[in-house]
Amino acid sequence: MNLILLFEDDFVATDRVILADRRFHHIRQVQQPALGDSLKVGLLNGEIGRGLVMAIDDRQIELAVRLERQPPRPLPLTLIMALPRPKMLKRTLQSATAMGVKQLYLINSYRVDKSFWSSPWLADGKIHEQLLLGLEQAGDTLLPQVHLRKRFKPFVEDELPAIAADSRALIAHPYQAAECPAPLDTPTTLAVGPEGGFIRYEVDKLIETGFQPIHIGERILRVENAVPVLLARLFPIF
Repeated sequence: MNLILLFEDDFVATDRVILADRRFHHIRQVQQPALGDSLKVGLLNGEIGRGLVMAIDDRQIELAVRLERQPPRPLPLTLIMALPRPKMLKRTLQSATAMGVKQLYLINSYRVDKSFWSSPWLADGKIHEQLLLGLEQAGDTLLPQVHLRKRFKPFVEDELPAIAADSRALIAHPYQAAECPAPLDTPTTLAVGPEGGFIRYEVDKLIETGFQPIHIGERILRVENAVPVLLARLFPIF
């Protein structure tokens, strides 16, 4: 936990918070602060600053909070990702959040197992938990928006053109694709397929919408590895 995320209901005064949940136990067991120590804190969807330890015992910690700067700038990216396996979904949500993705669409694809859509990890609370972990890792406070789309064709035909408008629209596809373009700090819409990739029909539909297939080399990576590599290749801030 590189940032202690604070929520509005943590505040007992305008500049004081009391924590007694998972965050408190992490602070006490890992950071082990003493009275007067300063911890990095940030208000969810707000500013980042410092929390001065005013009191701590076996049950809770009280911090005097001063928020004074903006969180890291988000990536100018909308990530369109075929729904991965539940275990991979957790890791991918965390890593994408940590790298600055703020708009994420989880979509259906021919190679997405139908059972994935009934996973308890798609519940709002479970997704929210993984996003918070990604923010804590990166020292960020801006919560991403995650959208679920269970039908591929209606999404691509009816929603995606507006989503990708005025952006660099790319499909991560290892076959008959151009080399990954040079990094640019420009609005980008990136589509990433499931394990095994998008089928030809899906690639063609995305191309019809204005997407260009790209590859990142001969090696075929798992989705959880491919997403960070792609983001690192596409944006100069990495």
